Amino acid sequence: MPVIEQTPDLGRIGVWRHAYGLTPDYLRTVERLGYGTLWLGGSPPADLRIAEEALDATETLTVATGITNVWSAPAGEVAESFHRLEARHPGRFLLGVGVGHREAHGEVYAKPYEVVVSYLDDLDAAGVPASRRVLAALGPKMLRLAAERSAGAHPYLTTPEHTRQAREVLGAGTLLAPEHKVVLSTDPASARTIGRAAVENPYLHLRNYVSNLVRLGFTEKELGNGGSDRVVDALVAHGDAASIAARLTEHLTAGADHVAIQVLPADGDGVPALTALAAALNLSA
Repeated sequence: MPVIEQTPDLGRIGVWRHAYGLTPDYLRTVERLGYGTLWLGGSPPADLRIAEEALDATETLTVATGITNVWSAPAGEVAESFHRLEARHPGRFLLGVGVGHREAHGEVYAKPYEVVVSYLDDLDAAGVPASRRVLAALGPKMLRLAAERSAGAHPYLTTPEHTRQAREVLGAGTLLAPEHKVVLSTDPASARTIGRAAVENPYLHLRNYVSNLVRLGFTEKELGNGGSDRVVDALVAHGDAASIAARLTEHLTAGADHVAIQVLPADGDGVPALTALAAALNLSA
């Protein structure tokens, strides 16, 4: 069976969740609530079994990796897994690919851009269409590569302003699907405590995220000591469901095609917040 070339329909809003510990009931609930895509975080291994299990448990939900790490998941193995998933669930899987972080890979990280280009070359050779993959991209160089060699970009830990800038780099017709964290709480102090714990460790200690936030106008001082309230508020939407929905919609207005929401705390149930947000976002409409 030939590979479906068309990029899967992600829907307006999806769910970003760590790949491990997902249950069939949770997956079916995400689908039933009207979310279009489940993004599997935590660098799923090259066998993509976790993605296959998520596809098996659902009927129409698109499943994407957010992201498969080029250092730990060899392109040849990932391509074999992609074709296995495609044969079993045609057109429902999107391969998110990323280069990870300098702090995790040391000296081998010397030329990450070249490594991603080589990885994409290997995926091309193995028959994984550019239209069925996206790149984790923050800066202009990687965003341009995403537009040239994939369906688009899946930025992580960003703001609507980054989305606006990314759209300018990507141009029209290229998929832009940022992730955004949310805390359903009308207590700002409590919400910021939860949000700060999620963004400070490890992200505010990783050079690529810090550099991106500096490009967006935050100062090194604001990004230190767990991040200022302004930093946390920019990266973590909090309040009631309507307030959070309005914040997520800012990404769409700024040029995003899709927003992947990560409910915090990450180890919590998440379903009550997803249920409230689905109603506020009119996902069943």
